[in-house]
Amino acid sequence: MNNFVKAAAAAMALTASTIGAAAQDWTPPGPIKLMIAFAAGGGADTQARLIAEDLEAELGWNFIPEQVTGKGGLNLAMAIKDEPADGTVIGMVVAETLGYNMYVAEAGVTPEDFTAITTTAGFQMGIVARAEKGWTDFADVLAAAKGGEAIRFGTMSDKLSDLAYLLGRENGTEFNIVQVRGGRDVLNGVNAGDMDLGFMAGIQTAGVASGELVNLASALSTPLEQTPDAPMMSAFGVDYNADGYFMFIGPAGMPDAVRAALARAIEGVVTRDGSKSNGMITKAFGGPAVLQGEVLDGFLAAEWAAAEALLAEASQ
Repeated sequence: MNNFVKAAAAAMALTASTIGAAAQDWTPPGPIKLMIAFAAGGGADTQARLIAEDLEAELGWNFIPEQVTGKGGLNLAMAIKDEPADGTVIGMVVAETLGYNMYVAEAGVTPEDFTAITTTAGFQMGIVARAEKGWTDFADVLAAAKGGEAIRFGTMSDKLSDLAYLLGRENGTEFNIVQVRGGRDVLNGVNAGDMDLGFMAGIQTAGVASGELVNLASALSTPLEQTPDAPMMSAFGVDYNADGYFMFIGPAGMPDAVRAALARAIEGVVTRDGSKSNGMITKAFGGPAVLQGEVLDGFLAAEWAAAEALLAEASQ
């Protein structure tokens, strides 16, 4: 999967001119309902709304935001599934919604039942603890656990809970896994001392920079940008990862010209220096990360296959 994502930039360069041409052939026939799978006021919700603001300012499109939260984005996916595929209803989820979350839920749908429009930003998913714990990397956590310390491990999805379980199992220990609603809840839990460590997807950046938090390991298939020396989960026997993206989707059957126009328009604002959405994405998520078209479809297919393998492994 990592090699696939590395090839995405080159593939996107080859298709950019085609997408750009298609984008000129379509404009919304009316207001666009923007479903948002994240709680109001959070970073992901803010990102979606700023993208809508930028598109309204630059293209004159009209957006009507609507919160459709719950079940890791599946409530939104099921709500959008039967909407018109003419570009007037789109939604923001995470790639995990059309991957692990959908696979585990056995909801009777697959990624092919939706139109994946574009990603906007990736996650800097790390395993994080307070610096005052004295841990410098995940090996210290394992040593503490094997020494008899009960370790409370915060997660915010079923997939991450399975990864935390595998990290314990592969290293001869067991964590007390505490699953909460989102990264903000994990951060608050770690800061309050209710959790000893947890997965965080970029929200830890300021705390790591100030020295209050420590990235103990990268949960990605690549090193963390902020702390590239933090070990990978593969160093601890877990070859799966938590690579992920924020992503816009629509109902299946969206015409190619509509999909391309939406993708190109969103890409344009999130990658333009000076736009509100670019500033927010750069600050909170390290900059935009754009996958579209066949590249995005291939990524989701790979995520679906990885979900099957991870679930089987975690069920043993």
